[in-house]
Amino acid sequence: MEIKEGIFYTESHEWVKVEDNTAYIGITDFAQDALGEIVFVELPMEGEEFAQKEAIGVIESVKAVSDLYVPVGGEILESNEDLYDAPEELNNAPYESWMIAVDLADESQLDDLMSAEEYENFCKEEEE
Repeated sequence: MEIKEGIFYTESHEWVKVEDNTAYIGITDFAQDALGEIVFVELPMEGEEFAQKEAIGVIESVKAVSDLYVPVGGEILESNEDLYDAPEELNNAPYESWMIAVDLADESQLDDLMSAEEYENFCKEEEE
């Protein structure tokens, strides 16, 4: 299981990478491994606004259908439309395959997220 330093993590296995005032969000290596082969994604439209932890999309795999939650609230700046044609990229490169870019409305919401070390410990507890 790969966990990258310098990004934030959620208990629902999303990651957040902040560049300037933009939060790029995807699913973790742990999540893609648990889901199995990802075959479909449904992402929000540019311009939509969501509150922190709100369900914003769907990830479908050969094993299950899971909701995607936004770890930080704000306006959707962009959805990664490449994933519509190649959802398997979430399996191949989960940390390079961001799903949405959000205008970070409230930077203090990052305080609710986990560091790499905290996330690693969280995942170990889930596996037990």
